Amino acid sequence: MATKAEDPKVLAQNRKANHDYFIEETIEAGIVLTGTEIKSVRQGKANLKDSFARINSGEAWLLNMHVSPFEQGNRFNVDPTRTRKLLLHRGQIDKLFGQMKEKGYALVPLKIYIKNGYAKVLLGLAKGKKNYDKRQDIAKKDAQRDIQRALRDRQKY
Repeated sequence: MATKAEDPKVLAQNRKANHDYFIEETIEAGIVLTGTEIKSVRQGKANLKDSFARINSGEAWLLNMHVSPFEQGNRFNVDPTRTRKLLLHRGQIDKLFGQMKEKGYALVPLKIYIKNGYAKVLLGLAKGKKNYDKRQDIAKKDAQRDIQRALRDRQKY
């Protein structure tokens, strides 16, 4: 049986990230949330589409992540797209900052999950894809799908 540490529950995923970027490296970071935000995230009401991370004055920040207001939160609810602080070690921040200085690199959140009771975000150091790269990926997926379909049909007979 899997333990909590081995099997984190994914609550939100950025599916477009793998389509738009080459993910070269991933890093796990904690995320600072308010009480009503974590309740909303646990219900799966977070959206990573169009969100990104940035390093400002030695601190990592997550921008444009949308967390829907908690229904019973009344006055304790905060702005759904506010900037949220990411929890990383100083060495990790310095390493990411050095890598992000290179042209074309971005820090993209890939998924949010709960691990050992804490909300975590998986960040990917990503380099943007060109349109022809995206078309190649789509062609590969289509070819793989056709192969799987042919194998499945062949096993039926």
